[in-house]
This record gives sequence, C-alpha cells and structure tokens, in this order.
Amino acid sequence: MPRLVALIALLPLAAADPDPPPRPRPAVVFAPTPRDVVTKMLELAAVTRDDVVADLGCGDGRILVAAANRYGCKAVGYELDPEYVKKARAAVEAAGVGKLVRVVEADLLTADLTGVTVVTLYVGATLNAKLVPRLHGMKAGARVVSHSFPIPGVRPDRVVRVASADDGVGRSLYLYTVPLTGAGPARP
Repeated sequence: MPRLVALIALLPLAAADPDPPPRPRPAVVFAPTPRDVVTKMLELAAVTRDDVVADLGCGDGRILVAAANRYGCKAVGYELDPEYVKKARAAVEAAGVGKLVRVVEADLLTADLTGVTVVTLYVGATLNAKLVPRLHGMKAGARVVSHSFPIPGVRPDRVVRVASADDGVGRSLYLYTVPLTGAGPARP
C-alpha cells in the first residue's frame, strides 16, 4: 500500500507538461543596415504607396518604419528573435505607423509573401539561396533588394555600390525582379 501512495503522489509530476521544445535560433546575427543604406534600398526598389514591403529578418524594424514613413505603404517584417520582435514593434509604435506595419515572430523561410511587391534582405548568400523558391512564387514584377549579398545563381537587374555616411563602408545593393533570371552568381 505505501508504494501505491508514493505512485499517486508522483502522478501530478508525471502529468505536468514537459519543458517546451527549444526555440529555433536565428540563422544570422542582427547587424543593422545604416539608415542611409535603407533609404537607397527602398529607392532602388522604386517603392510607392501601392507597394507592400516585406523585410525578411527585420531586426529592429528600421526598414519597415522607413518604408511606411517615407512612402505611406504597407510593410510586414518577419523576425525569429523575440527580443528583436519586441524592438521592432516598439519602433513601429514610436513612429506611429502601426496601421501600416506589422511584425511577425516567425522564421523568414516561412514568410507569407502573398501580395508582397517588394522584399528586402540582409541575411547572407546561404539564406538568400534558400529563399529562391519562395521568391519565385511571387507575382511577376515584384522586386527584391539584397544588401551586401547576391542571390546565388540569379542574375540581378542592377548592382549599385553605396557608401554609408554612418561608417564610410562601401556596400553593394542587388536588385532583382520576379521572375528571377538564372545566369550564375552575381558579381559586385
């Protein structure tokens, strides 16, 4: 009988939910795009009020806020790191563009690009390559701008070199239009 009491006493512990599975870790470390480079990215994509901008790996939300403030367009950011999701949402609120911008806590590889007309990226060539099938699924005429990293195996429409006044570092910006055109790796 004492064994039965001991087992009954342990039942609540056994029935408790196990620890939740570990959260996926971001594949890249956040490195902010200088604000003047953000401006050039949006200009290169020829963003208008009618566009929907998606920033994949939106970090602190600066591209989303800039697009909504400057062009009055809708924007959505996908970010996996919960701390940066909070920062991005706070930036959206502080800028007063909450009616135009939303920040989704999700892996950028699962981003819903339905209705998106402009995608911005600063995630590295490896993730850019993984995104190609999702980018191919966008409507013809959608634009993709990648900061510093080309999309492997895809020919850009334009490559623009910019130097940020913030740090003097030269960067390449790669502009692509859907449907993406394969022609080997892009060169800066």
